[in-house]
Amino acid sequence: MIRAENISKSYGGRSLFDQLSFTLNSRERLGLVGRNGHGKTTLFRLIAGEESPDSGALVIPKNYRTGYVKQALEFSRASVLEEAMTALPPTERDHHWKAEKILAGLGFSKADFDRPPTEFSGGFQVRLNLAKALASEPDLLLLDEPTNFLDIISIRWIERFLIAWPRELMVITHDRSFMDRVVTHVMGIHRQKVRKIAGTTEKYYAQIAQDEEIHEKTRLNDERRRKEVELFISRFRAKARLAGLVQSRVKALQKMEKRNKLEKLRDLEFAFREKPLSGKHTLSARHVSFTYAPETPLIRDFTLTITTGERVCIVGPNGKGKTTLLRILAGELAPQSGELVYHPAIQKGFFEQTNVTHLIDSRTVEEEILYSDPGVDRQMARDICGAMMFPGDDALKKVAVLSGGEKSRVVLGKILATPVNLLLLDEPTNHLDMESCDALLAAIDSFDGTVIMVTHNEMFLHALAERLIVFREDGIEVFDGTYQEFLEKGGWQDEKTARPGEAATDGEPAENLKIARKQLRRQRSEILALRARTLKPLEDEMRRLERDIEGLDSEMAILTQAMQTASENRDGARIADISQSIHAGRKAIDRLFDALDRATRDHEDRGAGFDRQLEAIDAAGAGLEGKETGN
Repeated sequence: MIRAENISKSYGGRSLFDQLSFTLNSRERLGLVGRNGHGKTTLFRLIAGEESPDSGALVIPKNYRTGYVKQALEFSRASVLEEAMTALPPTERDHHWKAEKILAGLGFSKADFDRPPTEFSGGFQVRLNLAKALASEPDLLLLDEPTNFLDIISIRWIERFLIAWPRELMVITHDRSFMDRVVTHVMGIHRQKVRKIAGTTEKYYAQIAQDEEIHEKTRLNDERRRKEVELFISRFRAKARLAGLVQSRVKALQKMEKRNKLEKLRDLEFAFREKPLSGKHTLSARHVSFTYAPETPLIRDFTLTITTGERVCIVGPNGKGKTTLLRILAGELAPQSGELVYHPAIQKGFFEQTNVTHLIDSRTVEEEILYSDPGVDRQMARDICGAMMFPGDDALKKVAVLSGGEKSRVVLGKILATPVNLLLLDEPTNHLDMESCDALLAAIDSFDGTVIMVTHNEMFLHALAERLIVFREDGIEVFDGTYQEFLEKGGWQDEKTARPGEAATDGEPAENLKIARKQLRRQRSEILALRARTLKPLEDEMRRLERDIEGLDSEMAILTQAMQTASENRDGARIADISQSIHAGRKAIDRLFDALDRATRDHEDRGAGFDRQLEAIDAAGAGLEGKETGN
């Protein structure tokens, strides 16, 4: 368990959070949300001990181990497997099968295990760091955007792994569907404060919206009341006989809390400029083939016709050719055989992470937007800069000083500035926060042109995909249907992943399977015990509230009978007394019902979180039984 007590942190005079307090309880899986730059990663660094708060304290138990996936890439062993095994707990340093299971789940093949870490791309090196964090089995696992360098199959594997995680977890991710499936609680940094709830991101944001609506209504009521009091004081200040009333109003005015109007928070505002396209088909790919090495063809004899206005998503494991195919469809890369036929009036907007290299360092953000299209004037460029979160003087920043995420926003801004009827997007949600991902999803949904997108984000796939181009081990498949239909018809049946608790390698020793089964039984018992400890106080409270409601209800029945008798006797004084008692009783019952409703919802949310953990462990146990039977 970790407790933050009144933590404050600032950089260069800018406050990230002020007097922040929260508790991470045993076995909670906490999703951390908030806008880019509001302090999420800084909070992780504070918990990991890499930075110190300006004030306040973090209370962490003695010998409590924290696993944090660092961005720094430092490897000391000759092979990937040996590097991963360095993170295993001291008592399990020879349990190579545990490291192999995690590496395989994150997309490393058996052949990769013996390769030096330095031979891999930056994305796979980050995966190796992630594998080391998972293998170390810390008390608290801190994951900052763990899905950024993972393909969809690895994301689905780590999702199952984390659902069965038996200790504490904190995760930052822009992928809302991933977070909602993994976490038991959501905590947001919002306006330099934190709020933590049990449940999903949808519940969290609904609560924030409700709180801000209440704040604004209360502020307006307070302002109206304040003006009324000020008017009374100015009108009757000179009247001696009202001096007492005036003075009491002055004191009341001094005590009134002045609520400030909430500052409007800026979100990315996506609205693509559309160029009309009349015609049935946007483009056709005919017998397209491409490879970087003759022995490993990426794309072979690929044929597809895309209808105007269609949403096509490209999915599959990394390294199989998704981005290569998107670049071919965008006309950025020529196929080695076959041809592409575009509608004559096609106007493309192509977003790819490497497109940031096309930006000119000496230009400002505003200039990059201004020179995107002849139809863009300075006012439109400034408006797009503001939409991309470069307001005011930020639009005059040189490209050379921008971060990778800021440069990606500039590339998106250049696409916004250009009238298009075909959008080709390669993982556009990287470097965006959750609110900006929501805005992008809404903009794509309202775009009337054609969209072809590479994405591993299952929320985008469920919301947008009308057809899928699926890369598999043995080639490319075109699936005519939605992502949900794809999953229902077999989906990722070939994904080479193991459930949490299973091994990912063939021929795993029976002894290891027994150890894994024993660990699952222990985890299940611990979760059941924690479930009982957590839910019993709530159940006791619910029973107490129900008894109190029943008791008051009985009293109300007696009062109602007494009121009837008093009415028959025309006993005015008695009627007045009973009316007051009935009114007070009804208010008390309402308060008790509100408390019962809160306790019930809290019980349901917490119980659902434990149920998800138990389901994941039961599924893992079933998988182990299958492997044991196979042995």
